[in-house]
Amino acid sequence: MDSALKPEAIPLVTGDEPLIDMFTRPGCPVCHIIPGIPGANGQVGPPLFLGTTGKQRINDAEYHGDAKTVHEYIVESVLDPQRFVVRGYPEHTMPTWYGSRLSALALEKMASHLEGQTEGSSNP
Repeated sequence: MDSALKPEAIPLVTGDEPLIDMFTRPGCPVCHIIPGIPGANGQVGPPLFLGTTGKQRINDAEYHGDAKTVHEYIVESVLDPQRFVVRGYPEHTMPTWYGSRLSALALEKMASHLEGQTEGSSNP
């Protein structure tokens, strides 16, 4: 049995880090505006004001995912980013490997943060 630890098996974040690190280590701010995360002013992916836009996305006629709540939608979007691509943003841009490189705890904490963020939320 090969017991060598491969880099792709090491989570980018464990969930024990400060929230800011949970978003910055994987590179989320490069593509997304994320309220509450300094420097998260990316323009490639949609802004993550999911307290405002999450329900709209779940109710979009083009959404064919399984999420029933905004929290579930966020988790689904990380684990299977092609399930629903927000209109006006390019397909196949969100890395499909994020779900395997974030711990479950980190993903839950990130989703909890994002589901409460609205367009009026501040971004230092």
